[in-house]
Amino acid sequence: MDVEVDFYGWCLQDVDDTVVPVPFPEGFDGESFLAAHEGRLDFSSAGHTHTAALTAEVWDDEPAEAGAESGWDEVAEGVIVCRSGELAVWAVAGGPMPVYVRLSGQAGRWRVRAHCRGREEVRRLAREGVPEGVERYLIQFWPTETY
Repeated sequence: MDVEVDFYGWCLQDVDDTVVPVPFPEGFDGESFLAAHEGRLDFSSAGHTHTAALTAEVWDDEPAEAGAESGWDEVAEGVIVCRSGELAVWAVAGGPMPVYVRLSGQAGRWRVRAHCRGREEVRRLAREGVPEGVERYLIQFWPTETY
């Protein structure tokens, strides 16, 4: 999936934004690679404005770790409660995009492991243009305690 990054960030937010007490981009700090909030996951990017590549995987159980030894610049974990079972991709200024991650058909609590590579290159390239597909994210989801 393509993610339009602006102002160094983007997020995955519950499609039912009426259940998100603080909708994106409120509270976005731009410093934490992954920051979990109620109903949303914020990601800080190394580039101001660019198109990142996102691969989202939904697992039944915890997947094997694809850590730093696999060439990832950043790896972080968190938890999200998703009441709708689906997450929308949001840009800081651009708002929601027509890109979704379907977790399940119902409410649930999910563990999240996020990976990113290409950060230094996108930092450099975004100073002079709007690169595409340089910064790459792998985000893995698997269910945790019953919601």
